[in-house]
Amino acid sequence: MCGIVGYCGSRKVVPVVLEGLRRLEYRGYDSAGIVYLENGRLIKHRSEGKLSRLEAIIGDAIIAPAHIGLGHTRWATHGAPTTANAHPHSDCTGDLVVIHNGIIENYHSLREELRGKGHRFTSETDTEVLAHLIEEYLQGDLVAAVKLAIARVEGSFAVGVLWAGMPDTLVAVRNQSPLVLGVSDEGSFLASDIPALLPYTRQVIFMDDMELAVLRRDGCRIESLVSGLVLDKPVQTIDWNAAMAEKAGFKHFMQKEIFEEPQAITNTVSGRINLETGEVVLPEIHLDDEALASFERIFLVACGTSWHAALVAKYWIERYAGVPVEVDIASEFRYRRLLIDKRVLTIAISQSGETADTLASIRIAKELGAKIITICNVVGSTMTREAHGTVYTHAGPEIGVASTKAFVSQLAALFLFTLFLGQRRGTLDGEVGRQLGRELIAVAAVVERELPRLQEEIGRLIERYYDARDFLFVGRSVNFPIALEGALKLKEISYIHAEGYASGELKHGPIALIDKDMPVLALVPQDEVYQKSISNVEEIKARQGRIILIGSEGDEHLRRISDDVIYLPRVHAAMNPILYTIPAQLLAYEIAVRRGCDVDQPRNLAKSVTVE
Repeated sequence: MCGIVGYCGSRKVVPVVLEGLRRLEYRGYDSAGIVYLENGRLIKHRSEGKLSRLEAIIGDAIIAPAHIGLGHTRWATHGAPTTANAHPHSDCTGDLVVIHNGIIENYHSLREELRGKGHRFTSETDTEVLAHLIEEYLQGDLVAAVKLAIARVEGSFAVGVLWAGMPDTLVAVRNQSPLVLGVSDEGSFLASDIPALLPYTRQVIFMDDMELAVLRRDGCRIESLVSGLVLDKPVQTIDWNAAMAEKAGFKHFMQKEIFEEPQAITNTVSGRINLETGEVVLPEIHLDDEALASFERIFLVACGTSWHAALVAKYWIERYAGVPVEVDIASEFRYRRLLIDKRVLTIAISQSGETADTLASIRIAKELGAKIITICNVVGSTMTREAHGTVYTHAGPEIGVASTKAFVSQLAALFLFTLFLGQRRGTLDGEVGRQLGRELIAVAAVVERELPRLQEEIGRLIERYYDARDFLFVGRSVNFPIALEGALKLKEISYIHAEGYASGELKHGPIALIDKDMPVLALVPQDEVYQKSISNVEEIKARQGRIILIGSEGDEHLRRISDDVIYLPRVHAAMNPILYTIPAQLLAYEIAVRRGCDVDQPRNLAKSVTVE
């Protein structure tokens, strides 16, 4: 949530900042603003709504001869999404501005203190407190004032500061909210996520908590707010490029990213399975065989879509590696009494590596003695730096708010880890391991082959369902989490109320909802629980439910239950979660498009939840 962009260098700043903000729209926002320094004066433009409204206000100023500035897209927390609450926020003089992502927890007491000293507030936000607090300490040295102000602040924050009194300098501070610096011959960049930087540089520096950066045209200096020492942080090269963050002819980023799933699976698996022996190699987790054999339990911790991937992995790990697994929603995990010690492995799953609750969870588990592995897509993100080891998914940038290719690549990475753990612990037979490895590699080609057909079939089918008010998704065993994920996708982007259930749970309450107006999507592959699944579907039919069946190619029995059947190729049952995800994603996408919804930027949602 919230997008931060800053630049000082040889380029004109307004186009750089606007392009950066455009590439951060996927994070979710309801207002936007920009500030730049021209002829010794700060020029500020703000607007509620989309970036197009801000651009209309800026008008010809887009070619302003300014070379330093900040931009922000705001997702409302404190205060309504109005122009007055949009960032940047100024001090009383108007010569100092602040942009901020995060939450200032003690803003109320600070606000009252500053009001008592004569400061005038013009917004309802917690952020404005920072501008006035820095002003209070400012005596000619912006960096010193920022340090004193930050020492008074409690909460999470990524902050950018610009002061007319130091016209060649941006100051940035990070604590529990992501910030990344860009390095280039054309100047220094600041952003809350990598895509904003890709048109200009792939050389980046990731800031850590309680670090301050001073950005100038000729480079940046980073120091620790804890030790006061100047830090020599490594410059990393990102293997994404600007074209990867474009739509490439697709109508929406979500559609493009669904069609990128075969490549995302391949990229995640590539080089990690020996095709001859079936051995999985994951040196990046930094755990030897003795450590892997010592774990008595595994905790999988995640939020949202990543939590659904964790639920699938529980079935896999317990079956093939023989280790008991607990799956936790991170926002609950961090607040309960945890029975964790060195015999527990904690695996955190996050596309961004910056999810606030998941980060807090692994920090707690780490303090209790657990080893930490993260499944993550973003190289150098906070979670990857704090974990003992990382399995990267290599899905490339995911711009659509509703996660698609990140989810299937998480599944691929988790299955890789399952095979790796089973092999190292001796619970997985060699031939079985080889077969499963081959199945994982092969499923990418199956998905690629089926995608065009599935989109066409589902595009026709949704004409009978797009105007539904409610929807149920059901599945059993390893496909139950895919029912949850399908329901989440539909509610996220189409705003239809949807719920996912284990098929066997219908008779324990939800079946009361079934009538001729209730659509139900059922996942019924011919696996070991097929007959049970069919019995559940028959119960739905008996109550006149409108049924969409997704099942195995050649299963003619499904045609006797419903006219709406989507067939999928037969693959190994362990691969069904990956394959059966695809039609569920496409169903949500096609319904949302048919309803005229904003598919890539659904209301009230942010791509990465970086505050609690």
